[in-house]
Amino acid sequence: MYSHMMVGSNDIQRSKTFYDAIFKAAGGTEGMIDAKGRLIYAKDGSMFLVTPPIDGQPATGGNGMTIGFAVTGPEQAHAWHEAGIAAGGKAIEDPPGKRSGSGMNLYLAYLRDPDGNKLCALHRLPADA
Repeated sequence: MYSHMMVGSNDIQRSKTFYDAIFKAAGGTEGMIDAKGRLIYAKDGSMFLVTPPIDGQPATGGNGMTIGFAVTGPEQAHAWHEAGIAAGGKAIEDPPGKRSGSGMNLYLAYLRDPDGNKLCALHRLPADA
């Protein structure tokens, strides 16, 4: 439903290490840095970008914002989470695992990237799981 998402970073190389790790753990590829210094990942017609803020002010994590990434199953969510921690991210919320409610069964894993942006790996489980 979205065309792209972008988060700010105060250190693009640090962000590249982190995002390369989590995207590779989830079956993606390394990002590229364009001529404007933005880090770009593309998959299935969507783009995720990391950029120094255009206004020259420090990047900060969005309060109340979460970016969710679809993964293929609990194993991939766990690999994504572990890769993110190893690459400088911080585990947040409850440990990775099943969450149920409102008629949904989900497997979720949460991280903050090195700049404080809140990320989630999500896999939808069958209703009877």
